[in-house]
Amino acid sequence: MSAKTKKLGEVSAPILLKKKYKVALVVSEYYFDEITRSLSEAAISTLIENSIPEKNISIYFVPGAFELVSGAQMIYEALEPDVVLALGCVIKGDTDHDKYINHSVAQGLTQLSIIYKTPFIFGLLTPNTMKQAKDRSGGKHGNKGIEVALAAVKMLQLQEQVTTTKK
Repeated sequence: MSAKTKKLGEVSAPILLKKKYKVALVVSEYYFDEITRSLSEAAISTLIENSIPEKNISIYFVPGAFELVSGAQMIYEALEPDVVLALGCVIKGDTDHDKYINHSVAQGLTQLSIIYKTPFIFGLLTPNTMKQAKDRSGGKHGNKGIEVALAAVKMLQLQEQVTTTKK
């Protein structure tokens, strides 16, 4: 299903979680004023709307998108949150740097999820232009920060379901 027909952010009612989870956001400072501030603010608002207490949400900053993985690992090892959201933006340039960074971040977060048995949510915008990035961080395509936060909440909800089933 394409992003034009369905958006993860389209949820009819807030998700009610049984436990008070700890959530950590690791946010790239690169494009902060233009993009990642909006992504992180939308993610935090969405987490609060979906039963994550504001006091249980922490936010940390890294210089750029490439550092999201090592930042996420440091944060996890120090705080052991129930889920980590990685937010950043890499805009296509004249070289293929974007492909290498995007792939590295995706692989790194996947590895952390497997190693720590904890969701590390991929919230890296990978647009071709600044306009596309703005369209996805509060513009005509919504705000991917909302979608990333909802993915995190849904993973916590899944954890509750499988934990209940296991017992």
